[in-house]
Amino acid sequence: MEYILHIIIMLSIYVILVLSANLPVGMANMLTMCQAAFYGIGAYIATFFLMQFNLPFVVLALIVMVATGLFSLLVSFASVKLKDDYFILATLGFQMIVYTILYNWTDVTRGPYGIPGIPSIKLFGVWSLSGVWGYAALSIVLAVAIALLFNAIKKSPYGRVLKAMRRDEQAVKALGRNTVMFKVQTFFLSAACSGLAGLIYASYVSYIDPTSFTLDESIFIITALFIGGIGNIKGPILGALFVVILPELLRFVGMPDAIAANMRQIIYGLALVIIMFVRPQGLFGEKATK
Repeated sequence: MEYILHIIIMLSIYVILVLSANLPVGMANMLTMCQAAFYGIGAYIATFFLMQFNLPFVVLALIVMVATGLFSLLVSFASVKLKDDYFILATLGFQMIVYTILYNWTDVTRGPYGIPGIPSIKLFGVWSLSGVWGYAALSIVLAVAIALLFNAIKKSPYGRVLKAMRRDEQAVKALGRNTVMFKVQTFFLSAACSGLAGLIYASYVSYIDPTSFTLDESIFIITALFIGGIGNIKGPILGALFVVILPELLRFVGMPDAIAANMRQIIYGLALVIIMFVRPQGLFGEKATK
């Protein structure tokens, strides 16, 4: 049972991450390659506050989300005016910078040695959340809350502007909308929610190191998004389900771990190539009309 709960926790974390990526990628047409950077920033900020202060979870979550969102301004203000490949390269550069800092700033992050013994989350500052049951319940609640938040955004006037930007940004500008500020706000919210996922991951695993927040992780998140589909809520959720459940299913085939890991990458790659040919918007995504 604990194994199933562990899968549920990791699935919930990736649902939050993929939904967060869907906001700039699927709604505002900004393909970002630094989602894992914000995930890692949130995890390390959460680790600092968990080890230094006895804060209620709500306060801690707000601090982590706002701080991670502020870090997103470093890349968004400098890059949101860039187009297509140039924007992707800017976010890729930010991802590499963050990973390099996490790996080499050993006085703060302990670099490749990682940070062990991260305390559990304390609800209301008193009740320490321990065991998979508590984390499973909390992660599910947060994943559902993020899904409902993004669904509300999608249906709101703000979401309709983002959808219009995805289809024709110049037309939105012609109507007097400041598309740059919309992109900055979208990037901020996406980073903040990724930071929340980092908080849950760090406190649940109780150990973090930079290898969990590499470029490969960003590609993994984007792959899940494209497989599931962009522009709505169910696509990212089903994409996260696919990438989390697949390696677990391979465990029951009887393959050695090394072969199973390579097979997982092959299946992800094949799935992505096939979907890009057959259904570019993803299995359950919305087609962007021109």
